[in-house]
Amino acid sequence: MVSTLRSVLAGLALAGSVVSIGRGAAVAPDKQGKIGNIEIKGAPSARQTAVSLFGGKRSLTLRELVDAIESASTKDEVGAVLVRLKDAQITMSQTEELGAAIKKVRDSGKRVTVFSESYDTTDLLLGSYADEIVIQEAGPVSFPGLHMEEMFLADTLGWAGLKADMVQVGEYKGANEQMTRSSPSKPWSENIDQLLDSLYANQRAAIKTGRSMDDAKLDAAMKKAWMADSADAIAVGLVDTQLDLTGLVKHVAEKSGLSSQKLVTLVAARDEIDLATANPFTILSTIMKPPKREITQESIAVLHIDGAIVDGDSKAGFTGERSVGSRTIRNALEDILDEDLIKGVVVRIDSPGGSAVASEVIWQGLKRVAAKKPVWVSVGNMAASGGYYIASAGQRTYVNPSSIVGSIGVVGGKITMGGLYEHLKVHVSSRSRGPMAGMFDSTTPWTDEQIKLVRGKMTETFDLFKRRVAEGRTGIDLSKTAGGWLFAGQKSIDLKMADKIGGLKVALDDMGKQLNMAAYEVVDYPAPPSFSDMLDNAFGSASAPSGVAISELKRISAELLGESAWSQVSRAFDGLLQLRREPVLLMHPGVLIFK
Repeated sequence: MVSTLRSVLAGLALAGSVVSIGRGAAVAPDKQGKIGNIEIKGAPSARQTAVSLFGGKRSLTLRELVDAIESASTKDEVGAVLVRLKDAQITMSQTEELGAAIKKVRDSGKRVTVFSESYDTTDLLLGSYADEIVIQEAGPVSFPGLHMEEMFLADTLGWAGLKADMVQVGEYKGANEQMTRSSPSKPWSENIDQLLDSLYANQRAAIKTGRSMDDAKLDAAMKKAWMADSADAIAVGLVDTQLDLTGLVKHVAEKSGLSSQKLVTLVAARDEIDLATANPFTILSTIMKPPKREITQESIAVLHIDGAIVDGDSKAGFTGERSVGSRTIRNALEDILDEDLIKGVVVRIDSPGGSAVASEVIWQGLKRVAAKKPVWVSVGNMAASGGYYIASAGQRTYVNPSSIVGSIGVVGGKITMGGLYEHLKVHVSSRSRGPMAGMFDSTTPWTDEQIKLVRGKMTETFDLFKRRVAEGRTGIDLSKTAGGWLFAGQKSIDLKMADKIGGLKVALDDMGKQLNMAAYEVVDYPAPPSFSDMLDNAFGSASAPSGVAISELKRISAELLGESAWSQVSRAFDGLLQLRREPVLLMHPGVLIFK
């Protein structure tokens, strides 16, 4: 289901003088140590991406950012930490993992400051974990709460001459409603309302704890800060200090009691190949080769399930979109199984689901590995439908407070295009041989008898889904969790759908302790695609013009709808396109973006 949370755009802000309030006065500078500096730009990725086309710096992954912040707690040369947000696009779940790292630094006795030119909801959530939130003078602040929009396209499809002939199993699943209804059903509304209640409570809890607010004070702050300038945000207690960027380092040093104003970068981004200056033959030789992996010490593998789940190979193109192919994942699992130095696996899941068959194939592969090595699960933003199917193969599951899990249900169907053909004056002559050959005729909807057959197949898949979950989750009550329900963090633990609050770092550390590993390397699977793979995925063989056209269409659509809305629409239609290959999917109705 298309679900988009919008932050209200902050307008022009009034300039003001430097103001400091509330969370610790400046300390007389007598401590030694530098300021550990780290920048968060854009959206942190789950894992390392392929080679950069144009050189420059590689973005840090979420795990690298967490490790970088945590490292300051044990570095003697670092006396304080400055986290600078540069157009950061972080999710609620990511703020919780980054916030846990900030807390570890503060627990070591070192002060943490977060700075940004402007703050939206997730920026403020991250800042609430720090000692001080600093904003550029006159910078805008927006904290309106949670807003969600769902697009129902049945009438749109009808206007175009299309009909979504779809069936779902699971009263609360909702995955068919975007295409088959003009408004949400009562069960779907009940499902989403309880999910939003949980996520909003997480937001409020983080701000109240970090900013020392009660409910009344937070309500008053939000009434003012839906569109605020820096001075207003300080007045209501959401921000501590406003100053010009030029005075930031001096301010952090003084507030932290450091005699030095020197910065030390906690983690430096790795340089990528510079295609403008490198020898062209060296470039081709380097980037066309598959990445090599050499494991030299005891390790824990992180297996990434990040994207829609499909049969065959995983794909990742220039636009950053991913799909998770069952063949690619099974090959990675066999590599993990054959590598003696890999002692355990943490499956990092951020997926709305997809192919039922592919989910089962990956589940079987994980069970094969789990017979010889521990297999745990760490959920990022979401492990829904097929994503949760895969998660049920793990022996232990970690979630962040705002991770979304569940959507145990099945959806299937086809798009009937007869009306569109009529609009376009296209005349289709259909011929079938065999008793079931006409099931996927594109011109006519299913008959009642055909719907009964499809529902029967879907019910078989649903029953298998529930068995897999029951096998993996001891004590779970499927009457309260199956049927399409979505749950966040702590509620999923209460319902025995997950085991512990914590991010990927917590899961890795816990596994290392259980395996008595004093030190270990973390190895990501599958390996990043080669440049050759990226070209093939983006354009296909001998089809570059159409690939370029599709890429340009996506760019224009994203400009028209906005990045968040386009993300929702494109993923929803990607799920529907999977119906061309198989009629039954384990697909969550959409990807929820909260900001």
